[in-house]
Amino acid sequence: MFVDFRGSIWGLLRWQWKASLVFALASSLIVGFEHVFADHAHHIFLPVAPVAVVGGAIGIFVSFRTNSAYARWWEGRQLWGRMINSSRHFCTQVLSYLPNPEHGADQQPPVPSELQRALIRRHIAYVHALRVLLRNESLVDDTDFNAFLPGKEAERTIAESNPTHALLHTQMRLLVAESDAGRLDPLRLQSFDETIRALLDIQGGCERIQKTPFPRSYGFIADRLIMAYGILLPLGLVGQISNDWIAIPLTLLVCLSFALINEVGRVLEDPFTTFWPSLPLSALAKTIEINLRQRLGDANLPESPKQDARGILM
Repeated sequence: MFVDFRGSIWGLLRWQWKASLVFALASSLIVGFEHVFADHAHHIFLPVAPVAVVGGAIGIFVSFRTNSAYARWWEGRQLWGRMINSSRHFCTQVLSYLPNPEHGADQQPPVPSELQRALIRRHIAYVHALRVLLRNESLVDDTDFNAFLPGKEAERTIAESNPTHALLHTQMRLLVAESDAGRLDPLRLQSFDETIRALLDIQGGCERIQKTPFPRSYGFIADRLIMAYGILLPLGLVGQISNDWIAIPLTLLVCLSFALINEVGRVLEDPFTTFWPSLPLSALAKTIEINLRQRLGDANLPESPKQDARGILM
């Protein structure tokens, strides 16, 4: 799900309407107080220099949180980029390493065996399962997951404490059985083992990001500091500019900028949600599905994910 602000400042104000209301109200009350009690109001006003220093410190604190959150988002995108490459590699290994006794090697196009097709379809189910679990959704209700896994195996997998690991365990067990039967070279089995391990590393990285939330103290302190600065800034501006009423939009602009930067950090903390800046896991998983099903020779493939005008996969 993506929220379209259409490049409008009003869209940003609607997004942060509570903060905008607080900043506008606080600065309006201070400016109004200065005009009503002009003879005594000067005692509460502050010099602008220390207020500017405090604003700079808040900006650094808020930017640190946003940069750290973006690092989590970018790591998640790198992990799913590796997932795409590892999935394509696994598919090529299955179709190239495992023998197909029913068809000759020179047959074009080669028709996958039942084992090859089962392994690749199970891997597609694995990718969809990882997407669902990272978003804390239900595997039972996900049509993409259930479409690529037989009913009884899907039920057993859903009952597992870690369904995605269970699927990879099944894949490795079948490959080892082929090697024990003499149908898979030990060196090729070792190559499969490295691919499975790479998939587990990717899965573990995603689970680490999802299950390790950003320290809540950062968000709490940032929110309180920005609110306090919304009161300090007009106290420093009033009397320092020719028209005191200009302090209202200036306070709103500066403090809302801090609030928006802080909010961007908050929504980037978990890159696997369905909120608007999250990773397009559905599109990435669908890309893997299409690529692997093409290698199987399937017809009626789903439409490839498209990028919208903002360059976001939909």
